[in-house]
Amino acid sequence: MAALDNVRDTVEVANNAKYLVIPVKGGVTIYQGALVAVDANGYAIPGKKAAGITAAGRAEETADNAGGADGAISIKVSRGVFVWDNTATSANKVGAAHILKPCYIEDDQTVTALATGASIAGLVIDVDEGGVVVEINPALTAPAAGA
Repeated sequence: MAALDNVRDTVEVANNAKYLVIPVKGGVTIYQGALVAVDANGYAIPGKKAAGITAAGRAEETADNAGGADGAISIKVSRGVFVWDNTATSANKVGAAHILKPCYIEDDQTVTALATGASIAGLVIDVDEGGVVVEINPALTAPAAGA
């Protein structure tokens, strides 16, 4: 396509694409409020410790696809800044030193500072006794091997 030579009515996506509708992986249930990730094939899965998945956001509903095929149902996911549990492993806890740095998915409600074998949950915005405030940011990529 050639560059513009006149005005263009460029479509704006409603609410800055805050909400996504993603097909759900077969054989899984994602609970409302869970950290949702997308696998390598583009299906929504509950967040888990695994390399090669991408954090998508928070589940806005429960999606039970335990008996269904890949993509048989979809789930509404909200992108934004959410409070997740901090890992119980003291050596891998997210702390003040991690603010404005990535944290990693441990499970569908927990984040960790440990990058090994995990995918990025998002950017740490704050940490306190209530949990870890994380900006879900798919633009972040997994760390290089050995990181």
